[in-house]
Amino acid sequence: MKILLDCVPCFARQALDAVMEAVEDPAQREPILRRLLHQIADGDWSGSPPAMAQRLHRSIRQELNNPDPYRAIKDRMNAIALELVPAMRQRIDTHPDPREAAVRVAIGGNLLDVGAKTQIAAEELPAHLETIWSHPLRGDLEGLFLAAERAHSILFLADNAGEIYFDRLLIERLPTEKITVFMRGSPVLNDATIVDAESAGLPELAPVFDNGSDAPGTILDDCSADFQAWFERADLIIAKGQGNYETLSEVNKNIYFLFTVKCQLVADRVGEPVGSLVVKAGRLGGEDSQ
Repeated sequence: MKILLDCVPCFARQALDAVMEAVEDPAQREPILRRLLHQIADGDWSGSPPAMAQRLHRSIRQELNNPDPYRAIKDRMNAIALELVPAMRQRIDTHPDPREAAVRVAIGGNLLDVGAKTQIAAEELPAHLETIWSHPLRGDLEGLFLAAERAHSILFLADNAGEIYFDRLLIERLPTEKITVFMRGSPVLNDATIVDAESAGLPELAPVFDNGSDAPGTILDDCSADFQAWFERADLIIAKGQGNYETLSEVNKNIYFLFTVKCQLVADRVGEPVGSLVVKAGRLGGEDSQ
């Protein structure tokens, strides 16, 4: 219960942000927001934070009569990320360790998250990316690339719009012939869907599908049967974002989680401070999987 109690202020802010973004008439905002806040207060607080966020954002889309209220935000994120890709690719290519640099860029883009308390605006991304080179990179970087070399089938689970452009720079450093990329099944928050993957050119590198779910994470029971079959067959999962960590960290698979730590609860769990760039081996990741 403590986890969701601590997350409630974030859910309230998400409801406010969605209403402010999607409702132009100020007179209509208050009654919609009041109904959403009542739903947060009266809703089911069991399960993971992404499960509660999924229920909330279904209500938000229904109240706003808008299937994708964050579409304009996602478009701005994609446009700014696209402008930054050439410079980031050059930084990666000229870095003493290009693989480490690609991971830093991919994880650095993870702060493009309108659901997180530590989010940055799309316009702040260029300045933020300049800071990632001095941040400690925590976790098993070598284990990630060794696992990718040994794997026969890799699933790459994407996270946010904008961020997906920097994911491409990492995927280019991985054995792309082994990779299948999965996106959210339908819009939720600013999470990337197939539309965003196509705008970033990911289908040029690897097959891209959706997971059939509108959760801001990967709740396996909520995903399509096709995705569950892919997930079961894969011998390596690379999962981007804190939402994927929150929903998959207890799953017995060879998973590497790549994310920016965005809240104290997750910081306590992974043993790294808020703001850290983390490469976290899952329950069967790292040396135990070899």
